[in-house]
Amino acid sequence: MYTNMGYLTSSFIFFFLALVTHTYAATIEVRNNCPYTVWAASTPIGGGRRLEQGQTWVINAPRGTKMARIWGRTNCNFNGAGRGSCQTGDCGGVLHCTGWGKPPNTLAEYALDQFSNLDFWDISLVDGFNIPMTFAPTNPSGGKCHAIHCTANINGECPSPLRVPGGCNNPCTTFGGQQYCCTQGPCGPTKFSRFFKQRCPNAYSYPQDDPTSLFTCPSGSTNYRVVFCP
Repeated sequence: MYTNMGYLTSSFIFFFLALVTHTYAATIEVRNNCPYTVWAASTPIGGGRRLEQGQTWVINAPRGTKMARIWGRTNCNFNGAGRGSCQTGDCGGVLHCTGWGKPPNTLAEYALDQFSNLDFWDISLVDGFNIPMTFAPTNPSGGKCHAIHCTANINGECPSPLRVPGGCNNPCTTFGGQQYCCTQGPCGPTKFSRFFKQRCPNAYSYPQDDPTSLFTCPSGSTNYRVVFCP
């Protein structure tokens, strides 16, 4: 009898812990609506996945995940061992990313269950632009918890100094310096950041573009969806 009760107690604890873990994880569905293949990337969890048009990839992000990024890579070629390269968004020549991608790449960024039990998330063009994107809570709750988009023709309208094959690069990568990289203190918008901001008002256009670009949702009760070419 004692042995059975111990087994039942252990089973209950395991079930409870599994339930808690599930409750405090956000499900992020990544979908490719582009008329071409996108090699989706996700760090620090997920790695990477090839997505043909209409395919989806579900990522389960644990509570406390932060400094997380999801992006799309284009014109990739990988061998059977997952080694190769991409024209945009390449992450060290591997299919399953463990580090950040090489600009230009449109970014969906998030941090789960942070201050005041909130998820913080955004679309960022700080690393440039390669693929149109929507980032949205699947159960929006008003305020700063609503869908955001960056779907303008940025590649087609990209300023000449930022043009690269497959995308529109960022001025920090192109020119360097405090004015564009903001690595040594406060900085402000430039003519290049304004180009991005005018076309995608809800997206980060330079590193300190927080007031109009950072969004929040209640942690533990919100799931998300990232769509390429919405």
